[in-house]
Amino acid sequence: MFIRRDIRRQFDRAAASFEGADFVHAVTREGLVERLEPLLVEARTILDLGSATGGTGRLLRKRFRRARVVSVDVSHAMLVEARKRKPLLAKSSFVQADAASLPFADGVFDLVVANQLLPWIPEPDPVFGEVSRVLRKGGVFAFATLGPDSLQELAAAWASVDEAAHVIRFEDMHNIGDALVRAGLSDPVLDVDRLAIRYEKADRLFTDLTRTGARNALAARPRGLLGRTRFQAMKDALTARGEAGQIVLDLELVYGHCWGTGAKNKAGQFHVDANRIPLRR
Repeated sequence: MFIRRDIRRQFDRAAASFEGADFVHAVTREGLVERLEPLLVEARTILDLGSATGGTGRLLRKRFRRARVVSVDVSHAMLVEARKRKPLLAKSSFVQADAASLPFADGVFDLVVANQLLPWIPEPDPVFGEVSRVLRKGGVFAFATLGPDSLQELAAAWASVDEAAHVIRFEDMHNIGDALVRAGLSDPVLDVDRLAIRYEKADRLFTDLTRTGARNALAARPRGLLGRTRFQAMKDALTARGEAGQIVLDLELVYGHCWGTGAKNKAGQFHVDANRIPLRR
């Protein structure tokens, strides 16, 4: 379980450096858009959920040139950076919101995408429920996340020095598929790819993690100071598991898409039409 306040703060702090270190996001957003091609999606209104600095939204605009892209993120600083980087005449809106409580009316989006959002949410069901609600009937929800085989090397290195929670446990793709169906989304299709990341030094790895905001926000994480001795022991263990003097981290990249069924709004909730959000020029 995560502490949401800590997630927002760590991504706020990383906003300025995120673009230069988000190579995993860069890989998976390319994979996301490639997987949209055979679906023949026609989208005029797109929700980029967990948009960070807007890299996925900018790529989608090249594919859907007339579409309006609404970027949603829990981090205000990330949205500020996304606004700075948007194309000059792009039809864009930027909204700070929790993915589990979206401020939009029912069925207003033709396409919802979420690139690497799922690792940072405590439970997928509330988020998938909101996606199902705001997605029009016949619309597409496409996402990329990490599977449970990711960062096993890092988890093992931490386990060699203590028993505390240091690395996220990524959701199994079968559990994700079940959650999509529970939310009322139909015909989920998931596939897996692999990515190996190599580092010469452990310090560079942890620098990149800091620059992207990928810090430990687990509620069960250690609260005291780690200490240089234990941290060095962990880095030594990580290096020892590498190949030819390099640290190797394997990532399981999980891609998925499914279809909207026209789920309805819950009584008593108030939402706005995404098309009425002021555009940022």
